[in-house]
Amino acid sequence: MTLSTDLYQLTMMAGYFHRDVLDTRATFELFVRRLPPHRNLLVSAGLEQGLAYLEQLCFTADEIEWLRHQAAFARVPAAFFDYLRAFRFSGDVWAMPEGTPFFPMEPILRVSAPIAEAQLVETALLAIVNFQTTVASKGIRIVRAAAGRGVMEFGARRAHGLEAALPAARAAYLAGCDATSFVEAGKTFGIPLTGTMAHSWILAAPTEIDAFTAYAELFGQHAALLLDTFDVDAATKAIVESPLRPQGVRIDSGDLAEASRSVRDRLDRAGLTTTRIIVSGDLDEWKIAALVAAGAPIDTFAVGTTLVTSDDAPALAGVYKLVEIERGGAVRGVMKRSEGKSTWPGRKQVWRVFAQGMAVRDVIALDEAGPPDAEALLKLVMRQGARAAPPISLQESRGHCRRMTDALPLSLLGIEPATDYPVQVSETLAASIR
Repeated sequence: MTLSTDLYQLTMMAGYFHRDVLDTRATFELFVRRLPPHRNLLVSAGLEQGLAYLEQLCFTADEIEWLRHQAAFARVPAAFFDYLRAFRFSGDVWAMPEGTPFFPMEPILRVSAPIAEAQLVETALLAIVNFQTTVASKGIRIVRAAAGRGVMEFGARRAHGLEAALPAARAAYLAGCDATSFVEAGKTFGIPLTGTMAHSWILAAPTEIDAFTAYAELFGQHAALLLDTFDVDAATKAIVESPLRPQGVRIDSGDLAEASRSVRDRLDRAGLTTTRIIVSGDLDEWKIAALVAAGAPIDTFAVGTTLVTSDDAPALAGVYKLVEIERGGAVRGVMKRSEGKSTWPGRKQVWRVFAQGMAVRDVIALDEAGPPDAEALLKLVMRQGARAAPPISLQESRGHCRRMTDALPLSLLGIEPATDYPVQVSETLAASIR
């Protein structure tokens, strides 16, 4: 993955080598300047994959030989390519644990390393963290809109390639989805697998009830029967008049509120009170909230496209900016002053202040002591290129996400715009910006 970067990261590495400043230590911070549309908060995700990337970072002999022959490196001395042979990431990383809600201008990840190392990793870290954070932030909205009902992630076929489907399923589960239909995510991350049946199974059978019966015989309590291939009412009637006792039925089209009421009534009158109703079909948080508000008797929402592509806000404008330089024992903060793209100098910590267990404000400060009753959100996760602690499991991160979001003001967790959560700047940091 070392060449999973932009060309200018590599040319700048060569430039630092040429200027003989590889001993300069640089601190970069990853943050967003503003929230995307329809977002009251963001949820950090992708840290585990980011750390795994840093751990294995090295150049192979083939990669070095290939780079040597690229036109951009024609004047680069041979010694630079010798330097690449021994290259490893040796820096320190501080980060918010995955699943932490955060707000604009708050660094969610901080890298301090020799300048060439810190520079190289920008593209990959942004790609990993931005994408999973985008999906997790959409996922928390969908899960909260479901108001305690189950949410399945069904998006692999609509993701931007299978390479995106896997981390998308992970981020969705982190945000609170109950399961995924994507088998590789189950194997890789231990996410519970779920699924129903395909319309093609029913179309290929002699009759609809033959399709239902054969499927139920094979899969037993794992069988969820699809009702809308032809007619929802007719399919439901066929089920209740048969010996079938499916654990679930799925509706994929039409007026989901009306259909779910009709199906629930028929099932209950036939004694199938434990059969769950699953709905799907281009669902998003607004459609789910409307179904919940209408009192539709739906147990589980299966969400695909809108979740894994975060369709209304598909790209997070996270940035990775240099904030501090250290050389020869001298440390100086650096900042951009570009209009609309300015940064704040110095390595920073984010403090979340709690009152009676609820978050009331955040404080962005230089790496200094925080206010009373505050928790430091950035934790040391990598020291001198090695993990500072064992990897945190996805289940633990999922629990952390739930706890941290539960501690936020309830208005932030709705799908409508909310009053901004207070994010303050410490006096010391404010003075450094002037």
